[in-house]
Amino acid sequence: MTPGALPLDPLEQLLAERACERLVIEFVRRLDLGDPSTVAELFTPDGRWDWPAGERRVQGREALRSYFGSRPSDRLSRRMCTNTLVTVDSPTTASSTTYFATYRVDGATDTLPSPRLPANVGHYEDTFRRTDGVWLLASRTLVLAFGGATERIAELPPPGA
Repeated sequence: MTPGALPLDPLEQLLAERACERLVIEFVRRLDLGDPSTVAELFTPDGRWDWPAGERRVQGREALRSYFGSRPSDRLSRRMCTNTLVTVDSPTTASSTTYFATYRVDGATDTLPSPRLPANVGHYEDTFRRTDGVWLLASRTLVLAFGGATERIAELPPPGA
């Protein structure tokens, strides 16, 4: 809670925390199982994605839609998220930290790839803003503790080759 601000009603705080947690989960669901370009809808119109280790900053819904929509169509990924801690600062602002591990390969086919180590491990630092009664991501910063390039699965040679 911001110093000097009136405390939120406990139910309002709980609902705000849950709405923000749901955004964290919906973000990774859309990247891994849905349409990645729709991740942009979870951000405020001026929302921002920062990846300092990759020196990337993407700002605004259209830029976010283009960025996330440009993922390779043969990318297979799964993100494991845990330890989400949301802090509600006011009736319209909140922040959170979420730890994650990303498993990712390019070149995926219908063949089940063998298990891999995570491509990235780190945490997200998020800020949220409530606009017109809806909580949205205002910013997401990806902080890596461990990271590497996305592996490309080599195509298997045709039988008898």
